Amino acid sequence: MTGVGAAKRLQPMSEVSYTWIDSPVGKLFLAADAQGLRLVGFESSKRAEPVLPEWKKDRAPFGEVIRQLQAYFGGELREFDLPLAPEGTEFQLRVWNSLRTIPYGKTMSYAQVAQKLVNPQPVRAVGLANGRNPIPIIIPCHRVIGSNGSLTGFGGGLANKKILLDLESRQLRLL
Repeated sequence: MTGVGAAKRLQPMSEVSYTWIDSPVGKLFLAADAQGLRLVGFESSKRAEPVLPEWKKDRAPFGEVIRQLQAYFGGELREFDLPLAPEGTEFQLRVWNSLRTIPYGKTMSYAQVAQKLVNPQPVRAVGLANGRNPIPIIIPCHRVIGSNGSLTGFGGGLANKKILLDLESRQLRLL
């Protein structure tokens, strides 16, 4: 993955392009600028990002993102290699970078993610940062589960979280 060690609070977005794509987990919203992919959103999400008037609807910049997402949903891609530009607090960025180290097909509890951080943080803080992940699927917040193994919280809905985990455990092929 590109950008794992380079996460930092970024300057305001430059010219932003966006598009919607169909996927096995519903319509996905993609937004990016020259620095990289900024957002992946689920149409069904309660926290859908608004499209700002200055953003440009243009599918062309997303060719590689779409190709990799299709390969992922087809069970052919296990690790994304895309320029990412998530924006958040230093703590959120540390959590999101930590999520990117959870191997395909594996899960971790919020407590385990908290323990992995250089300065361990309360589990609740990790959960809040996980919930604010602006690039789900690619930054795999769906791989974080409750300490008892239960599926908890996911911006795309728990049904989609289960679909993604089943795909990664080879119990499901989506394309």
